[in-house]
Amino acid sequence: MSRSIYIARRLVLMIPTALGITLVTFVMIHLIPGDPAATLLGMRATPQKVALLHREWGLNKPLPEQYWLFLTRVLRGNFGDSLFYNSPATKIIINQSTVTLLLIVYAAILSVVIAVPLAIVAATQKDGPADQAVRAIPLVGLGMPSAWVGIMLILLLGLKARVFPVGGYGTGFVGHLHSLFLPSLTLALGIAPVLVRSLRASLIDALEAEYVATARSKGIPERRVMLRHAVRNAIISSVSILGLQIAWLISGTVVVETVFGLPGVGALMVNSIYRRDFPVVQGITFMLALAVIVTNLGTDIARSLLDPRVRLE
Repeated sequence: MSRSIYIARRLVLMIPTALGITLVTFVMIHLIPGDPAATLLGMRATPQKVALLHREWGLNKPLPEQYWLFLTRVLRGNFGDSLFYNSPATKIIINQSTVTLLLIVYAAILSVVIAVPLAIVAATQKDGPADQAVRAIPLVGLGMPSAWVGIMLILLLGLKARVFPVGGYGTGFVGHLHSLFLPSLTLALGIAPVLVRSLRASLIDALEAEYVATARSKGIPERRVMLRHAVRNAIISSVSILGLQIAWLISGTVVVETVFGLPGVGALMVNSIYRRDFPVVQGITFMLALAVIVTNLGTDIARSLLDPRVRLE
């Protein structure tokens, strides 16, 4: 199957998946207790004012009619107006998605920077003390909640060492990178253990392969053999793992952005849930779910590009 046909088929299959996401998103948001009109009005809430807002927002209509209205808006890229900000929900989400996108990319890069050297050390010293120590890291890392890790990094590197800011987004690109280091490291420490385990196993198999033995017999330096032959081939099998972990990063930003006070989509999601801002919550949920689907598709395509032996079926 050619790559273009494969991509076209996957895009077509995304349609029923996206429809399922809209249905689940709509049902779950209506299961949240509380009335958005009463929440917005606060102490001024009266039955008359609440009923007026219900008619204005369409909340007095039957649920099937509300879902159909939501679906038609989604098809136009419009999630309606925010009940709290009185502005298009799509515009609000896009304005705050830059922080989240940079955070995800930053965390993915840090996770690779952490995982690759550790995996190389473990694979080249198989069953040795260094390997045992690296193999113990995933057991510890996977058991630490991201909120707790973030708080510990704030205490150690933010408040005590005063190396990085404990919150905010900074100004300018360098300022953004400086301010996002701790939250990105928090996310990276959550996925790096999985990458270490995967890459270590792939490197051990690669180092025992015939093409590595052939490269060594030609007198190629060991460092070059490791980087150009072993790591280059071993990392192919870890691409799928990285793609799945990036999908996890997308959902993990909700907690981390709240801990570090970042003005991203995750913090907007939490605040909108408290405010019962249905359009914003529905829009964020749908866009995050769609981002996970696109990430999985991109992972499959990237793996096929890295390894011509991978057949797209």
